[in-house]
Amino acid sequence: MNDRYDVVIAGAGPAGAQCARDLAARGYDVVVLETEPEDEFPRASNKSTAGTFPSMMASFGVPDDVVMQYTDSVVLESPTDHYVKEQPGAVLEFADFKRFLVADGREHGAEYRFSARATEPITEGGETVGVRYNGDEEVYAEITVDATGPAAPLAKALGVSELERENHAVGIEYEFEGVEIDRPGYADLNRAMMLRLDHQIAPGGYSWIFHTGEDTAKIGLCYLQNDYHERYSKDGYTIDDYLEHWLETDPRLADATRLEGKHHRGSAHIQMPGKLHTDRFMAIGDTVPTVDPLWGEGINTCMRSGRAAAAAADSCLKHGHLEPTAENLEVYETLWHRDVAPNMKKRLLMTKLLYLAEDERYDQLMADLNRLEHGTLAKANQGDVFAVARLLSLDDIPMLAEFAKRELLPEPLT
Repeated sequence: MNDRYDVVIAGAGPAGAQCARDLAARGYDVVVLETEPEDEFPRASNKSTAGTFPSMMASFGVPDDVVMQYTDSVVLESPTDHYVKEQPGAVLEFADFKRFLVADGREHGAEYRFSARATEPITEGGETVGVRYNGDEEVYAEITVDATGPAAPLAKALGVSELERENHAVGIEYEFEGVEIDRPGYADLNRAMMLRLDHQIAPGGYSWIFHTGEDTAKIGLCYLQNDYHERYSKDGYTIDDYLEHWLETDPRLADATRLEGKHHRGSAHIQMPGKLHTDRFMAIGDTVPTVDPLWGEGINTCMRSGRAAAAAADSCLKHGHLEPTAENLEVYETLWHRDVAPNMKKRLLMTKLLYLAEDERYDQLMADLNRLEHGTLAKANQGDVFAVARLLSLDDIPMLAEFAKRELLPEPLT
């Protein structure tokens, strides 16, 4: 094996694998270090609900054969009501999707080393020059990329990662058969991705049912482990307890049975990023973090972060005299804020306001969405203040006052 490359990437998730695809397609020597053994990949990292939209499929050349089910709508549910938005989407078989990214990257010339756990960056003269993995093995490169997710061994060592414990979100999902997809009194979930706001099921978060064909679906929930969750949580309940509670109380799931081996757990951080790069180094994907805070979409944002890092690396490497210093890699940060997660701060505030609301307010939200013009939700989702204002009323003043006290007012001096 070689020990010197243009770029070394730690992590073969959507961000790292996409970065490798783009760089290899441009003719660069790139190697990806992946912790899992190749014959098991990605059993340990098969953690995504894998709901996405046509824009991602088209932008990154994702083939149809990794799709479990194409969907026609997104459904929002509250405890007693729902809203249906016609919007094409796709539920991927996440493991097949990850294997496709690896295979396609290899076809373009990327090298993959499996069973290769990145442990620390190699530095010389204060600059990152490579990665040490599996204890004492080393690989060197002009640019190093950390795509290992929240573990972030390279980013943490270089002072780039600023992930905060109170912003740590956890999720659990099973795949089921025997789901009553179109039960009277509920929205028809045939060819739909459903997101439910209900603190009895996911306090300070949301749950989901993604239809995957016939009577099968991906079913799960997630929440941030912060005071928004604690406000509505039940004493002693774990995330598994909440899922069991949903299975026991939702009539659509009365006859549902788990599919063997189809159990996924995951975590991510929902927060503003700190530093994204330094000399000869970039952090991408959930290392940053990159997950959309409002609805939890991660595939598209991670892929875009990998592409942004590849573009930044290319901007330096294509000029033999241009060193990949922090200043010259600044384009990555520009692209991240423009293309990967625009309006991140605003969306974080919207997320916290949404999860502060009580269940009764979620019911009112569904009624409002059904009453207002069709584009209101899309505009609000993009941070349009007028659309958000249309979804608020005078009855929300106490909630808004509490929200302002929590999130907008400076902390008192002590």
